[in-house]
Amino acid sequence: MADSKFVRDNGCKEAVCLDAGRVYDSCCDKDCIENMRLFFTERDQMVVDHATGIRTKKAEVITVYIDVEALPFNRGYYSCDLTFYFNVEVEVYGGHGTPCSILNGVGVFRKKVILYGSEGHVRVFHSEYRPDACDRQEMPTRNMPHCCVQVAEPVVLDARLVDCCERCHYDCGDCGCIPANLCSRYGGNFVDSADCKLVLVSLGIFTIVQLIRNVQMLVPVYDYCMPNKECAPTSENPCDLFYKMNFPVNEFFPPAAEGDAGGCGCQPRSGC
Repeated sequence: MADSKFVRDNGCKEAVCLDAGRVYDSCCDKDCIENMRLFFTERDQMVVDHATGIRTKKAEVITVYIDVEALPFNRGYYSCDLTFYFNVEVEVYGGHGTPCSILNGVGVFRKKVILYGSEGHVRVFHSEYRPDACDRQEMPTRNMPHCCVQVAEPVVLDARLVDCCERCHYDCGDCGCIPANLCSRYGGNFVDSADCKLVLVSLGIFTIVQLIRNVQMLVPVYDYCMPNKECAPTSENPCDLFYKMNFPVNEFFPPAAEGDAGGCGCQPRSGC
């Protein structure tokens, strides 16, 4: 039944109850990850051990493992333990006359944030069913907020190759922290020998972390959403699609820097 206070002259027809995710708390952060070790499979580590130099090509976030736990002495607040797994592509040089090799290593970074997620003391049951899995209808879940992590593309800042004798100056980490499903993605287990060279990279990442809880909200409804755009038919002629593209002016004439007055220097001078 619609609440009469929502029915006004502005076009609202009724009020409905929606089950939606509400962001109770969030934070944004930027982390500079210095000297993060890359782990390689046995085959790739042999190439690294004979390398004379490296260059980082690109980095990406494979996945983020998230663990949310309630703080015992601060009700409504939760600790979000985040473990980032990076895939870093490096170019390895083996000396004069030796072609370079492109390798992919895995880096691990951990951080913890504390956010407010409100409280809930009920068990939640769903009637959803997943094939080839335990029946979700019979599995109670804790009424905990869920954590959402958004990560921008990492910025590669530095990379270095460290000899065996310099290992003691760096936190080498442990390749046992890499999950088995990631090992299978790279075609084998990662090695951590005491006499192997290290590849250390420095990355910059930007993240947004949110604590979200499903709540029921009463919202005004104006009408159903009907698309007002027609589905344009596609042409089988590729030239027809090409002729509809705008001319790439910026590709031929790159835009000048903001505030550039025509190349007269940083400050305007007479006679410019």
